[in-house]
Amino acid sequence: MLSNGGCPKTMLSIQDALEAVEGRWKLLILFSLSEKPKRFKEISREVRGITDKTLSKELKSLEANKLLRREVFSTFPPRVEYSITEHGLSLGKVLDELHFWGLLHRSIVLNDN
Repeated sequence: MLSNGGCPKTMLSIQDALEAVEGRWKLLILFSLSEKPKRFKEISREVRGITDKTLSKELKSLEANKLLRREVFSTFPPRVEYSITEHGLSLGKVLDELHFWGLLHRSIVLNDN
């Protein structure tokens, strides 16, 4: 059972967390990067439905929140790779719980007549 106990500090920390990973795409991008560093187009192919413009915006936001790292290699043409940081990896339990909750939710919604 959820209990907030009326604690403003708890509400603030939840708000901070939600702002860091808000939106439809950020957690999916982090999940994509949890396996290995990837280039922009690799992420775009894995996170189905995201536009390049949105992916670019979300990557910048995740980098600003220190959840991923952008590395530019001095090659020609320049190569850019994105990788998840230790801070981003700390969301592993959250992603696992969302996965299990999503499975349960899907079965409840689809099996409920």
